[in-house]
Amino acid sequence: MKITRVEAVPFSIPYVKPLHFASGEVSAAEHVLVRVHTDDGVVGAAEAPPRPFTYGETQASIVAVVTSIFAPAILGLSLLERERIHARMSRTVGNPTAKAAVDMAVWDALGQSLGHNVSDLLGGWTDHMRVSHMLGFDTPERMVEEATRMREEHGITTFKVKVGRRPFSLDVDVCRALRAEMGDDVELYVDGNRGWTAEESARAMRAMADLDLLFAEELSPADDVLGRRWFVRRSEVPVVADESATRPGEVTRELLGGSADAISIKTARSGFTEARRVLFECEGLGVPVIMGNQIDGQLGSACSVVFGSAFEATSRRAGELSNFLDMSDDLLTEPLVIADGRLRTPDGPGLGVRVDEDKLTRYRQDG
Repeated sequence: MKITRVEAVPFSIPYVKPLHFASGEVSAAEHVLVRVHTDDGVVGAAEAPPRPFTYGETQASIVAVVTSIFAPAILGLSLLERERIHARMSRTVGNPTAKAAVDMAVWDALGQSLGHNVSDLLGGWTDHMRVSHMLGFDTPERMVEEATRMREEHGITTFKVKVGRRPFSLDVDVCRALRAEMGDDVELYVDGNRGWTAEESARAMRAMADLDLLFAEELSPADDVLGRRWFVRRSEVPVVADESATRPGEVTRELLGGSADAISIKTARSGFTEARRVLFECEGLGVPVIMGNQIDGQLGSACSVVFGSAFEATSRRAGELSNFLDMSDDLLTEPLVIADGRLRTPDGPGLGVRVDEDKLTRYRQDG
């Protein structure tokens, strides 16, 4: 089970409906497929989604760091040496989604080699997760229409609403329309992607105080330390740290510093190895967690549900697992299916999914 090759393949698949939010927009899945090959002929795969407006990574930078730095550092190591692999990649600062993809591809290869699903290797708590759908900026009418369609076609009843526009009344109007049209049996929470100041966040949340929101995620910038603490102390809705808490040290800072009440775990930026560290830290502190979405394709979403279903704490709430529905195509041989508001953990060894080589040839960007 020794690693003999690591490859990074850039690909691009257009979105049918671009997603707009406070820190940017995404119109195509310009991601990187990372594959780890072993001397046994096993190939593990994962997906790295570059988000330059969040982590500073680009498609080209992910390909470069995986092939020129991470691959030489881990060649010859066994799939069982996951801590050593993690340590060698950690010598390089930043590059969270590149590291995460390598880590998850190693876990996929390990699961295949051992004949077990990665979710079972991680914890094996359950075989599915409830699904939360992310709604990007649009008019109240169109956002209600999208939410209604997701409920009717896929049974989804939890929605994460992108906010952070100015004036904040635009987003208040959307949330009011969603609650009025969807009813009290639908769960709503908001995500500002750092778009408001702390004062704007407080005013917006006061204006939505009667909407029974689950969470308020990353409404103001992480580097406004005093402002975030001021807002969290005044918010009646639990505040989730996302971009500001990407690794255990940042989680400690946000929680103990009073800048957050809960944590978003995204396997696309932490892999399985680092995500476990974050999860166990939150469990030890008695802090809620949610499984977030990096606007992943189906391979990335499979990684999220594999991790989320492995533990009681992560499967307790709906995970953000559905934005691949807005893509025009995908890379998997067997598409993921959301039914009755749930996504089942793929069956089979490893991640339980496989890449369609013909589709990869069609969408790859490296010639």
